[in-house]
Amino acid sequence: MPPTSDRTPNRRVLAIWCARLSIDRWRQAETSGGEEPDTPLALIIETAHGPRITATTRAAEAAGVRTGTMLADARAICPALEVRPADPAGDLAFLERLAVWAQRWGPWSALDPPDGVIVDITGAAHLFGGEQRLLDDAARVSRARGLSVRLAIAPTAGAAWALAHFGAVRAGTGGLVLAEGEDIEASLAQLPIAALRLDDDVLLVLRRLGLKRLGDLDGIGRDALSRRFRNRRSAMANPLMRRDQMIGLVPEPMLPVVETPPAMVQLRLMEPIRHLPLLETVLSDLAAAMMRKLEGRGEGARRLELACWRVDGEVVIRTLELAASTRDAAHVCRLFAERIATIDAGLGIEMARLVTRWAEPLQLAQADLDASAQVHGTSLAACVDRLTSRLGAQAVRRPVAHASHVPERAQRWQAPLAPLPAGQESFAFHARPLKLLDRAEMIAVLYATPDGLPQRFRWRDKVHDVMRAEGPERIAPEWWREKGSARLRDYYRIEDREGRRFWIYRLGLIGDGRGNAPDWYMQGLFA
Repeated sequence: MPPTSDRTPNRRVLAIWCARLSIDRWRQAETSGGEEPDTPLALIIETAHGPRITATTRAAEAAGVRTGTMLADARAICPALEVRPADPAGDLAFLERLAVWAQRWGPWSALDPPDGVIVDITGAAHLFGGEQRLLDDAARVSRARGLSVRLAIAPTAGAAWALAHFGAVRAGTGGLVLAEGEDIEASLAQLPIAALRLDDDVLLVLRRLGLKRLGDLDGIGRDALSRRFRNRRSAMANPLMRRDQMIGLVPEPMLPVVETPPAMVQLRLMEPIRHLPLLETVLSDLAAAMMRKLEGRGEGARRLELACWRVDGEVVIRTLELAASTRDAAHVCRLFAERIATIDAGLGIEMARLVTRWAEPLQLAQADLDASAQVHGTSLAACVDRLTSRLGAQAVRRPVAHASHVPERAQRWQAPLAPLPAGQESFAFHARPLKLLDRAEMIAVLYATPDGLPQRFRWRDKVHDVMRAEGPERIAPEWWREKGSARLRDYYRIEDREGRRFWIYRLGLIGDGRGNAPDWYMQGLFA
C-alpha cells in the first residue's frame, strides 16, 4: 500500500545540473575563460590501482576517451592525451558558492553533489515574469559565468533532477518546465531508469530484470518490488523510495545552504571629513569595533576591505591581506596607514565601512601582562605583514619542496606563513648543489667520446678544464606531464682545475631516436 502523499501544494523546484563542472573550472583557471583547447585533455585522480580519469574535454571525448577509465587504458586509445590533476574539494567548494549564488531565484537552495544545485522557487517565479523566463535568466547568467548547465523546473526535486539530466531541451529555451497539475508519472514515463538517482549496482539489477524506462515500473506490482528491495534502507538503493520521492508521495529531506555574511562595521559621519588625521581616527574606531565583532565569532581577520563614500558619490576602496589571522586593531591600523594616505577625499568623506572578506578561526589566548614589544620583539606575522605592505605580496614568499625529481620543479613558492604541504623525504644519496640556476644554461663541451664525460667546457665565456667527475645520476622525464619525445638527463658532479664544482647534465643519449646529438647544460653550483 503506497504511503499517503504529503506533497506541498503548488511547490516548484529548480534543478541546476553543471554537466561539465570540473572541465569548466579547469578552463577558467588555465585559459582565463577561453575556449577548450583542440588537444585532448583529461582530469585524473589517483586511486589504489593507478590514475583514473574523472573528466574529459570534448576533443578527448571525440578521440574515444571516457570518464571512469584508467589512464593507462585511455593512453592506449589516445597516446597524445594530456592530463591534469582533478580537484574534487575545489569542485565541492565551488558548488557551495554556486548554491548561495543561486538563491537569487528562490528563498533557499541545497547541494546536489557532485555537480548540481536544487533551488526552491515556490512563489518566486512571477518576479521574473514566469517560470520559462526564470529558466532563460538562469541559463543566460550561467553562461556568462562560463558554466555549461542544464535546467528544469518541476513540483519535486526528483522530477526536476530527472528532467535536467535526461529531458530533451527544446532549442531556444533555457530548460524544461513540468507545469503544475501535470501527471508526473505519465510525463516522465519515457525517461531512462537512471533518472531515479540510484546506485550503479541497483541500476544493473533493474536492467537485468528488463526495466529500462520509468514507465516499465508500472507493469510490476508494488509488492513484488518491495520484496525484491526490502533490505535496501538507503534511498539511492531502493527504486520504490526514489519513485515515491519523485512523484511526491513521500518527502525528500534536503539540507539548505546558509550563507554566513562577512563581518562588517560602518560609521556615518555627522560632518564630511577631508583630512588624514580624522580619517585615521575613524579607521581606529572601525578597527576596534571589527575586532570585538570577530572576537564574538571566534575568528580573526585575514583580508580586510575599507570603503570610503565621498560626498560626490565616489567610493574609494583599500584592501589589506594579513599573513596570519589577527584581532589586533592597532596592527591593522598601522598597516592601513600607508594605504589611506593616498585617498583623495574630494569634498569630504561622509561614510566609512570596514568588511572582513576573509576570516579564519582564532581562539582566545591568555595575554602576557608582563611582556612588551621591547622584551619579545615583533612577532613573525607582524613582520611579514609590514614587509608585504611595503614590498608587495609577490616579493615576500618562501620556497617549499615539491614532489618532483626534476630539479627545476622540485620547489615552489608560497606565502611565508602558509602551512607546509605534505612531502616525501628525499634520498640521502641524492647530492644537490647549494645554488640552482633559475634556468639551466647550455654549455659547449669538448669530449673524448660522444657518450663520455666532457674534458673541457665553456660556460659564460670562460673555459673550464674538468679535473674530477662523479656520476652519472640518471633522471627520467615525468611521463605523466611531458610528451613522449622528452629526453632523459645524465647528471655529473664535476670539479675544474681551480677547484670549483659544478652540476652539469647531458640531455639525451646518442642514438635514442629522440633528436640530434645530446646537448649539455649547467644546472647548478656546489659550495
